[in-house]
Amino acid sequence: MGESFALQRSAPWPRVRNVRFRIGDRKTLALYTSLRGARRFPSGVVDSFFEAMAHIAAASDRRDLQALRGLRLEKLSGTYKGKYSIRLNDQFRVLLRLETDRNGELVVVLQIVDYH
Repeated sequence: MGESFALQRSAPWPRVRNVRFRIGDRKTLALYTSLRGARRFPSGVVDSFFEAMAHIAAASDRRDLQALRGLRLEKLSGTYKGKYSIRLNDQFRVLLRLETDRNGELVVVLQIVDYH
């Protein structure tokens, strides 16, 4: 009775870092910050864009984005080689560039494109 035990860790707990993101297109930034230009897109595209951005902001690394099948992250080829996309619907996608620097991973949101 009266004994106390100290839990010792051999290594510190891993620090969770979220993926940073930056929006590289003025029109997309205006949509994200003030919904300006939302009327250019069909119903549901803007909602899907904000849902995708929420997933990006919540991800701890690139693998989290790849693991979410509903996000439909795809590596592109051809004209868009080196870029990725997230489908918003059958016609529109968010174009991304995934980068890594000394501060961790960065998702650069390039623009919303009509991929038809």
